[in-house]
Order: sequence, then C-alpha cells, then structure tokens
Amino acid sequence: MTTNVQAAANASTCKFSDILADPIVRARWEKVRKFFFLRESTYDMTKRCNIRCEGCYYFNGEKHLATEEQDPAAWRALMVEEKKRGITFVVLAGAEPSLVPELCRVCFETIPLGAIATNGLKAIPRDIDYRIHISVWGNDAASLAVRKAPDMLKRQMELYQDDSRAIFIYTFTPHNIDQAAEVTRMLADNNQRISFNMFSAPVGYTGNLRHNPESLRATAQMMADLLAHYPKTVLYSPYNTTVHTHDQGLHDLFSCPYPRQNSSTDVGLGRSFRQYRTDLSWDRAAACCVPDTDCADCRHYAAGSAVVTARMYRHASHPQSFIAWLDYVDTYLAVWVRHYEKGANLCPASAPVPTRDAA
Repeated sequence: MTTNVQAAANASTCKFSDILADPIVRARWEKVRKFFFLRESTYDMTKRCNIRCEGCYYFNGEKHLATEEQDPAAWRALMVEEKKRGITFVVLAGAEPSLVPELCRVCFETIPLGAIATNGLKAIPRDIDYRIHISVWGNDAASLAVRKAPDMLKRQMELYQDDSRAIFIYTFTPHNIDQAAEVTRMLADNNQRISFNMFSAPVGYTGNLRHNPESLRATAQMMADLLAHYPKTVLYSPYNTTVHTHDQGLHDLFSCPYPRQNSSTDVGLGRSFRQYRTDLSWDRAAACCVPDTDCADCRHYAAGSAVVTARMYRHASHPQSFIAWLDYVDTYLAVWVRHYEKGANLCPASAPVPTRDAA
C-alpha cells in the first residue's frame, strides 16, 4: 500500500470527499462503482445431481419437491421477463446446473452476465461464457468422505484446465482447514485460481460441519497465510477474512437485505431479488441467495457479496473501513464477473467491522 493510502487508512473519521482525495483510493472507487448496475436473481436449473453431499442446501426445505421445467422456451421467456424487470446478473444453481447445459445456454443468450455454481464433475460448454464456481470441500480424501465422490479435485482440475471462466471455491469446515494449503498449492501449480467460502449450516442441520470459535480462528489464520503466500492464485482480501470468520454471522453483523430477512420492497434486494425454483415459481418469504441456510450461522461467500457490498455507507465514514470495503468489493467482482481483474489489496491489515451506529 502506498504512503498516501496508508495515511488515509490511519486517519480519523472524515468526509467521504476527503477519503476520495487520495488518487489510488479514487481510482479503485471508480473501478468498482462501474458495476453498481448489477441486479441479481438466482435460479435452480434442475433438481437432479450427480453426487449427494452432507449438508447440501438444495435438498433441505421444499425446493427439491418442485416439478422441473425442462422446456428451453419457458426458460427463455422467464429470462426475457427478468431482463425487463431490471435483472442484469443471473446465478444458476440448484442441484447441478451442468446437467442441463441447454437451459444454461438460454439464460446466457438472454442475460450475458452471470455465474454458475457447479460441483465441477461435468464440463460446462465453453460457449456459455459465465463465471463458473467449482465447489471444493477439501482434498480428495475429504471429498470422498463428505461428498461420496472419488478423485474430485483431480477430475475438476482436468475438466477445467486452461478455462478462464473457472474459479475454485474452497468451503472451510472445522475438519478441512489444514487441507486448504495442499489444495491451493495444487491449483497454483496448475495456474488455476481459488477463493474461499465458509460452511454455513442449513436449517435443522445436526452434523459436525458447523463452525465453532476455535475453527473460526484457525480458518482466519489459514486464509491469511494462503493470501500472503499465493497472491496471484487466491482471490481474497484481509477484510473478507475478518467478515467471514467473525464470531457473528452476516445477518447479525450487517442486517441481511435479502427478502427472507428484509420486509421492505422499496429499494435494493428487497425489491428486486428473487430465487426461482425448478418450476419457475418463487416465494418471497424464502428468497435469499442460499435458501434454507440457518441465518444465524450464515457466513456464505455468496451472501456476503451482496450483504457487505450493500453496506457501503456504514464503511464510508472512516478511511480504513472504506479502503477495506473497496478491497472486499474488488474481490467480489473478480470472483463473480467474467473478465473483471482484481487489483492489489489496498488495506493489507484487517480492518474491524464498523458497528451499526457508524452507519
């Protein structure tokens, strides 16, 4: 970080215009705010999956009981209406969207900005030019135990070799923290990139993957070590680590703006966000980026991309908080948006989460 940015970060609270007086901070602000037009919704593409993981969100609740709309024309009509509604970014998920590439293609042809969440065991055709998030839950031994699939990382890396769409999303549990170093080294050696997620328990989950204070601290240290050792491989920032390994979940820290926790329909996600099931229906009372997550335990990377980003004004009264927030948004955009390149983190040390009183 340059001297000017360091001086800004060390300053006391000040006007927003004073924070932006630093040319490096202003340049980063101008870079990220060009993407404030993004308006997301999420879509369950199919109820089928080629594996079954412990703690899977999709097979909790009632989502998987919906009928499956397989007609590309129906999906195209939905995307046309979504575009008219102002949706500019789609997240394709569900059980396993790679099993229905023809439906994913229809979405891409109508709304060309988006991401696909996949287990990475089936290649998504290259002409579907969305960001592809490949889920990783440890090394291959751990994946076999938790996801019941052999050689997962090996197969994922081979399928998505030299595919710039792909980013590997490592989900930390209390039991795979040390394995993150092995996985990151393998990806670095193969010129592939990684970002981090936290296991966030589904409603009613009674297994042993839920985090505890000790695992949160150990995860934070591992994230910091990997970010320091693999800066070109790891898409993350110190503030991402602070937020997602905090002893409080995202809702308690920031007050989640997704409809499930937000009754307002006036502005923002409460007004625009929908989570569609495989029958193309949606339920506002259940709508969030990862439905059926226990909100008190939510530290999910997908949730943070909207929850933290939406709280700009809470961060904007203090230079260090705002610079850390810029790093977070820069990370979020690099993880989710095709062809967006992350810059160097401006805030090398972790900034505290500003309280609600600071908003």
